[in-house]
Amino acid sequence: MDITLLWIVVALLALGIVAGATRGSGTRSLEYRLARVERKLDLVLDHLGVTEPADDLTAEVTALLAQGKKIVAVKRYREVTGADLRDAKEAVDRIGRGTTR
Repeated sequence: MDITLLWIVVALLALGIVAGATRGSGTRSLEYRLARVERKLDLVLDHLGVTEPADDLTAEVTALLAQGKKIVAVKRYREVTGADLRDAKEAVDRIGRGTTR
C-alpha cells in the first residue's frame, strides 16, 4: 500500500514537471511567432513607404542622445510610452540610428 502511494506521488511530480516545461515552450513559441509577425509588418510598411511621423518624443530623445544622455532618454521614453526597459532601449537605439522601426 505504501509503495502504491509513493508511485502516485512520483507520477504526479513527473506530470507537474512535464506540464511546466510544456507551458514554457508554448510561451517561447508565441514570442517567436509574434516577432515574426512584427518583422513581416515592418517589411510591408517599408514596401509601402509608410513611416512613423516624427513627434515630440522622437525629437526629445534625439536631443538627449546628442547630449550623451542615453539612460535619461530611455527613462523618458518609458515614462511617455509605458514600454518596458528592453523595448524602450531598443526604440531609443533605433531613434539614435535614425530609424523609427
